[in-house]
Amino acid sequence: MSALSERKIAIVRTLVESAPDRVVGSLRQALAETSDNSALGGVKRLVEVEVFDRHLRNSILQPIAAMCAGAGDDVHRLTFPGRVLGLIWRGVRNLEIDAIALIREAGDKDTPVHLVNEAQDHITATAARGVRERPSPEFRMAAEACDQARPGGAEQLAACLDIAPVVRRATARLPEWLAHPGGETSAASRLAYRDATTIAEDAGPRFFEMLAAQMAHPWMVMRIISAVMDKPTEGYLADSEMAAFGEGVLADIDVALGEIGGLMGDAGPAGGRAAAKQAELIVQQIMEIETCVDLNRDYGWGKRVHKQRMSLAGVVEARLREAEKLALEALPMFAPRNQRIRRQLPKLDMEPDARLVTGALTLLSFSEELRTAANYGGFSAARNKMVEKVGEYIDNYVGDAVDMIRAGEVEDPQIAAAFLEHAAHFNQLIRGDKAGDLVRRRAHTALHPDQSHHGED
Repeated sequence: MSALSERKIAIVRTLVESAPDRVVGSLRQALAETSDNSALGGVKRLVEVEVFDRHLRNSILQPIAAMCAGAGDDVHRLTFPGRVLGLIWRGVRNLEIDAIALIREAGDKDTPVHLVNEAQDHITATAARGVRERPSPEFRMAAEACDQARPGGAEQLAACLDIAPVVRRATARLPEWLAHPGGETSAASRLAYRDATTIAEDAGPRFFEMLAAQMAHPWMVMRIISAVMDKPTEGYLADSEMAAFGEGVLADIDVALGEIGGLMGDAGPAGGRAAAKQAELIVQQIMEIETCVDLNRDYGWGKRVHKQRMSLAGVVEARLREAEKLALEALPMFAPRNQRIRRQLPKLDMEPDARLVTGALTLLSFSEELRTAANYGGFSAARNKMVEKVGEYIDNYVGDAVDMIRAGEVEDPQIAAAFLEHAAHFNQLIRGDKAGDLVRRRAHTALHPDQSHHGED
């Protein structure tokens, strides 16, 4: 098969250059086994060059790279349209050929780090001027896209590029600042903040926005704010230009509380686990605010955080009560006519109710994923109570079901097997893998008594 023509390669190049990073990365993986001599060999080489170029771009423009995402109109965080990053890069690539070449060849030539840093800072300064002065189509389109996304967006981008050197140095120390707050690390973060505000008096919020964009959990920027402001009182922080960061975390908690409260049984186990992770995140965020800000429980943020704690416990406990209810209903019992049997027995004469089983699995998965957050979240007692009651119910259910199978009192062994498998799965979610396996072994022994090697422990 012949190689693609130059015209087609040009079309592919345009498409690749405009595609998001994740798409280009996926394309590279898809073409990894492609021979250089095949029809797609030229495309493979083009993609590899583009990947290398993007790594270089993201390294040089690292202080703003993570902020260029989506439409760039996030009302809670400072962001810019995703395509702006590529436009700025093409703009500086045409102006800073020597500086970019120095950085590209730094590894091969053992270029001193301070020279690489100087080159990066020079390029971001050029980018800031380009966004403001718009000397080329690339810079003009980047600035216009930012202004369309938010009022004054282009100037905000340029202002971010102004303090990019400070943010780049601070980003290198973020792991240390987050893991070991206080002492020298707090002094270093305060110094970086001072450097940013020396460049522009109003740079403080931008500095923290840019640092937050570098974090896997942006809300943890509260830790840096607290260090810079020496654990401020909520009144001082709420009245400062940094108030939006605290308000943003509290607003995220409110949204997550609503989503957990809306968890339904038909969400499935994956949905249940996702909701539990949200609950765990809420616990972490509340603890972070309580640690980073001097709160007063009687008013303001302190009162709001206390209400959020109570709301979290309330919505989680409601889901746990529903988990108990659905688990018991999914393993139904009936009162036998035999007057000598005073307890209820497993009802094994019809197929399990799929809706009840799915609901129980969803909410028991939610409960299982809550293990580590339960103590800190204030709902450990409710979870333990549910686990104890459902566990006792399952023990009795399985014991009676096994006895009924052995006594030949079950019309359809396949139905009994299905109920016992659900009981095993429920037991596994509340007590662990071994508990689930024990139920499965007991069921197998009762249903297949001739296979002695599968006998009970």
